[in-house]
Amino acid sequence: MSAAISISPTAPATIDEHQLVDRPIIVAYFLAALTYMLVSLAGGFLMAFQLIQHNPLQGIELLSPGRWRMIHTNAIAYGFIANAFLGALHWAVPRLTFRPVFDRRLSWLIFGAWQVVVLSTAGGLMFGQAQALEWGETPVWIDPVAQLGLLLVAINFVAPIMRNTGPMYVTLWYFLAAFVWTFLTYAMGNFVPEYFVTGTSAGAVGGLFIHDLVGLFVTPLGWGMMYYFVPILLRKPIWSHGMSLVGFWGLAFFYPLQGIHHFLYTPIPMFLQYGAVISTIAVELVVATVIINFFGTLWGNGSAIVGNLPLRWFYTGMIYYFLTCFQCALQVTLTFQALIHFTDWVVGHAHLVMFGVFSMWLLGMMTYLFPRLLGVDWYSRKLSEWHYWLSAGGMLVMAGDLILGGLFQGWSWAALQPWEDSIAVSQPFWATRVIAGLAITGGQLAFMFNLYKTWQVSRHVRTKAAH
Repeated sequence: MSAAISISPTAPATIDEHQLVDRPIIVAYFLAALTYMLVSLAGGFLMAFQLIQHNPLQGIELLSPGRWRMIHTNAIAYGFIANAFLGALHWAVPRLTFRPVFDRRLSWLIFGAWQVVVLSTAGGLMFGQAQALEWGETPVWIDPVAQLGLLLVAINFVAPIMRNTGPMYVTLWYFLAAFVWTFLTYAMGNFVPEYFVTGTSAGAVGGLFIHDLVGLFVTPLGWGMMYYFVPILLRKPIWSHGMSLVGFWGLAFFYPLQGIHHFLYTPIPMFLQYGAVISTIAVELVVATVIINFFGTLWGNGSAIVGNLPLRWFYTGMIYYFLTCFQCALQVTLTFQALIHFTDWVVGHAHLVMFGVFSMWLLGMMTYLFPRLLGVDWYSRKLSEWHYWLSAGGMLVMAGDLILGGLFQGWSWAALQPWEDSIAVSQPFWATRVIAGLAITGGQLAFMFNLYKTWQVSRHVRTKAAH
């Protein structure tokens, strides 16, 4: 095991943590993230009710399902996930480098600017200013502001990392890569197809952007956080430093090549489609090394996930990650794609990775950090358990339901049945999705109520201490 991995990712006792970590900015980011989570869930419900012909806002153009579907996806990606990761970075980076961020005033400027970006994006989408690019629907006047924001984020966090001396913990490898990759990926997806290339070239770049947003923004930040939090919670080093590097370099090499698998059976040249299929299957092997590394770390401490809720969130997300990547390796083959192309299988897959993996990890981080940020234990352990089980169970039902429904849709189309027959066969699956969504929403409401009561206890403790 490399010496680099033996360095504890916690600050030494001689360093005042309050000088390192700006706790109010973390709380602000987390609260903003949870607010956008509710907005995203509302958008998802509007779309779900539309499919079962019970849209409560029928005829209101600004609140039409098509517009709210885009708000649903953008709110979860840029509102919840981005804000939550930024909050967690303000905790992890200073404690790993033993240095504060470049400038705390810049942190607050970024926080305010990013909320303007997210809210302006939602407003633009509602008023019909979306661009015709999946995951790049942000209005054209938002893109330069978002690009500048990503540059400022990189400056704020890269500065303390680059001043780090000695061996660099693998988490920081992932963070540095994410800051560079995210900036380049956003520029590629939001400027190149719009202004520089057309036709199938624009489609290929759009496909790369769709997947690189997941693989080069969310994935390195997510895995980097897992390499930080899991050893702390288990109180042991990661199982294999070598495997952690295999995972990092495998992600760096294979992930940027696979985005075109979103556009199989299109006029995009077949050698690019074949390359995307091979790269996608290769990524599953890379993910397997990462999963083995983390379960090797857990070996001998399996009972910890029973009582330790953050660990349970983390490892549930890892299991979902393995399942979604295994599923992806299957669905990108041309034979399988012929069956599930344009079906709800793809929708189930997307929910499994965005909520079942990354949102589970982020909610686990919040479960771990909020008591430390507020200075008191959770108000209710039972509510925390409800939060986990409703979220994890609801996601399992939703993903399984949509994946199975996608197969029935594909079989209906393959049999050349009338389109209306595929709609009829989908109705039970769409109704089940609504129920699963209600479970997930119930979990988030339990979490927010628990957080509110915990904050009340914290305020009472601080008031009592002051007197």
